[in-house]
Amino acid sequence: MQGFIGEFFGTAFLIIFGTGSCAAVNLKKTYATGADWTYISLSWGMAVTMGVYIAGMLGSDGHLNPAVTIPYALFGLFPWHNVVPYLLGQFLGAFVGATLVIIQFTPHFKTTKGEEAGNTVGIFATKPAISSPLFNFLSEVIATFAFVFALLNLGNFTTGLKPFIVGMLIFVVGTGLGSTTGFAINPARDWAPRFAYTIMPVPNKASAHWNYAWVPMFGPLLGGIIATAIKVAIK
Repeated sequence: MQGFIGEFFGTAFLIIFGTGSCAAVNLKKTYATGADWTYISLSWGMAVTMGVYIAGMLGSDGHLNPAVTIPYALFGLFPWHNVVPYLLGQFLGAFVGATLVIIQFTPHFKTTKGEEAGNTVGIFATKPAISSPLFNFLSEVIATFAFVFALLNLGNFTTGLKPFIVGMLIFVVGTGLGSTTGFAINPARDWAPRFAYTIMPVPNKASAHWNYAWVPMFGPLLGGIIATAIKVAIK
């Protein structure tokens, strides 16, 4: 199970900080209610930075994302025997992180009655600004391609200031490409918190929109595979 602990805790804190910022913006009667997209994108960037630092210190490579782990393994950049522990850590960590955010914001869920008011699965997972399945899928492919291709040029991104650079990369992906679909660019970051929102007793919760969930699963995976294939080919 090498790497499981690092991926679990790194992803858990990624989700705590990231979905926490979304809860703060969307739910009523928080001090951040109504903050803008820059606030969310920067918060997710710093959430990834902290997650990578934590994961690296706990012995993993800080992937925190199946769209990194699986393409890296497919093209010989990561050992296959570590794939399952990494994926388990990512999905379980994301679920635990989302559950803690649900607990943290329970009073605010109680005061936010329904999707139109802000009690939405969008706090935990992604949904499109305009529903267009093909273009939503392509948005996730393109955003993840850009993210993973840049990541591949950082080498070991758990050392020194590189986790901060990864966070800034997430920030610019969010501001540049993320406003169409909420930039999942990570199946674990989307599916596990979506599942937590589905099964946990969230007051006044709305639909989890599982009909859309194929986009943040397969779009990031394809984008990561394309980026890694190109990088390996031109290396």
